Amino acid sequence: MRDVGIVGFAQSEHQRAITDLNEVEFMIPILVEVREQVGIDKDDIGFTCSGSTDFLAGQAFSFVGTLDGVGPVPPISESHVEMDGAFALYEAWVKLQIGEVDTALVYGYGKSSPGDLPKVMATQLDPYYVAPLWPDSFHVAALQARLMLESGAATERDFAEVAARTRRQAMDNPKAQIARDDDVDALLEQPYLADPLRRHDCPPISDGGAAVILAAEDAAWGLSDRPAWIRGIDHRVDAHGLGVRDLTRSDSTRLAGEKAGVAGGPVDIAELHAPFSHQELILRRELGLADDVTVNPSGGALAANPMMAAGLIRLGEAAQRITRGDADRAVAHATSGPCLQQNLVAVLEGD
Repeated sequence: MRDVGIVGFAQSEHQRAITDLNEVEFMIPILVEVREQVGIDKDDIGFTCSGSTDFLAGQAFSFVGTLDGVGPVPPISESHVEMDGAFALYEAWVKLQIGEVDTALVYGYGKSSPGDLPKVMATQLDPYYVAPLWPDSFHVAALQARLMLESGAATERDFAEVAARTRRQAMDNPKAQIARDDDVDALLEQPYLADPLRRHDCPPISDGGAAVILAAEDAAWGLSDRPAWIRGIDHRVDAHGLGVRDLTRSDSTRLAGEKAGVAGGPVDIAELHAPFSHQELILRRELGLADDVTVNPSGGALAANPMMAAGLIRLGEAAQRITRGDADRAVAHATSGPCLQQNLVAVLEGD
């Protein structure tokens, strides 16, 4: 196995709606910034992989247009996944393991504001029995939260404490969309949005994107004084049907965490892609994180949730803390699908 590390990370300032720029226009500054961080240009990138979705863009093969922001001429080696950019990072990691290239650019982006995102997410559900009912993503997540309450795994106060803590942590993140110091008791007095979830338990609608640069072995040392080495990475998927799995658990997260080696050493920080407050509680349990582990110091997806980039941002935020020397070992997680159906876990370390 080759040593592969994250050596650069850049993201947009996430907003409820970016109205004056299209996807190409708001991604160009991010792509330029991440290359400038490590001092390379596009000709030095061996492979490019992106994550996005045509459902948000409203057109087929929308990622092709965004390549204008990368610079596809002369021709480049490029690929795309119809998923979060974190899964594009996995593809790039595999490409680097093959040994054909030493560097890779990975990015993910999405504009959720033009449409009704919670309803768009219903298209992920079972197409025969569930999707035709058009249950939006907030109400599907509420079913999961209700099961947690009825099983005794958590309380509504637990949900509110997660929301209050993460958004307070986001006050140190200039890129966050929602950052404030909320009182837990005041949050519990708010009305339900999708019983038992309140507005603060649900992710904001966000427009934005992010990019990272991966490098292998000596190339990584040439681009960073302290690369965030990917010591383990794995992703798994649970059953598609909501009724055939225990929604209070996440077997795919647990298995991915075991394969990635989360338990192989102490964890300083964890960036978990938990769009809903109760999902952080599930993820913490499945990954076996100790109570003293700092979770989502960036604010996480409750502070900003750009579709197709929020998972990649968790990897970038964790890597950034290792590169700065704030942490020596971190866990990063990304999810896709309803109720934590698909999950990716990576363990990052700094030398």
